[in-house]
Amino acid sequence: MDWQCTGLRWPEERGGPVLGWRKGREVRGSALVYGTEFGFRAAGARGCSGARGNVCPVGAVVSARSTGGRCPECGRLDRAHSVAADTIPDDPRTYRVYLAWFGPGMVKVGITAEARGAARLREQGAVVFSWLGRGPLMAARRSEELLRAALGVPDRIPYARKRAVRAGLPVPAERAREVGELYARAVALDGGGWPEALERLPFEAVDHAGIFGIDGTGGNGGSSGRVGAVRAVSGLVDGGAVAGRLVAAAGPDLHLETGDDGVVVVDTRLMTGWALAAAGPAAGVSVPTVDAGGGASQGGLF
Repeated sequence: MDWQCTGLRWPEERGGPVLGWRKGREVRGSALVYGTEFGFRAAGARGCSGARGNVCPVGAVVSARSTGGRCPECGRLDRAHSVAADTIPDDPRTYRVYLAWFGPGMVKVGITAEARGAARLREQGAVVFSWLGRGPLMAARRSEELLRAALGVPDRIPYARKRAVRAGLPVPAERAREVGELYARAVALDGGGWPEALERLPFEAVDHAGIFGIDGTGGNGGSSGRVGAVRAVSGLVDGGAVAGRLVAAAGPDLHLETGDDGVVVVDTRLMTGWALAAAGPAAGVSVPTVDAGGGASQGGLF
């Protein structure tokens, strides 16, 4: 059995991204460093990534273009234990409500288990966030729904939109100000539906630009525009390679500088379930891609 990729993780509050691997029940992680060469070549077929830390019982093969990376049965099992799907209302853990900012005008309200810290925010690619409150699951859920309606913010923002703005973010003070204004509107609703069981938390804008490898003017290490992706990988293929220099990472995305081909973004959710071998910088990009704005698919690049 080969080691299979399990996607990108953000395990430390101030640490960088870690690429996960699994072989049976054995797991490990590879820390990624910006500015270094990164490349891989896919082998064989893409296997189901299983559910809740368990291996797929039937070893199913899944679509190369699926960001879920699970067969229908494992997908159902995963959703059956999902907080987002409201399938565990009696969860005894403490939860936190947050405001997450991804770019100008792109803010969402969400909840996460307090024990996870800000890992969920980094997994989503939130450039800035602030906690709003903490309390039992159902109180946090009611507050989330109230604030979505009152602030007019969505529950999801497509990853393509998040990627599109990373190359031109405003300076830190401006992005913190936008989060602060929404926080002020949220706390002004006191008495208008906030559950009594939810403890209010003070405003603190936490900025992830440094952890993600981007700066306030749209670049990594001060080079404007270097994280502005030209193309995005749409799926891997047997024998296909992706190689370049890692310049940034945010959420599930890796941004690779590939020389004449520009910056290519790889959603690591498309890497889950594949057996991947190392590939040198000369391997380039030989898998299907789309333009970073979500345009039509191109063929493999050779």
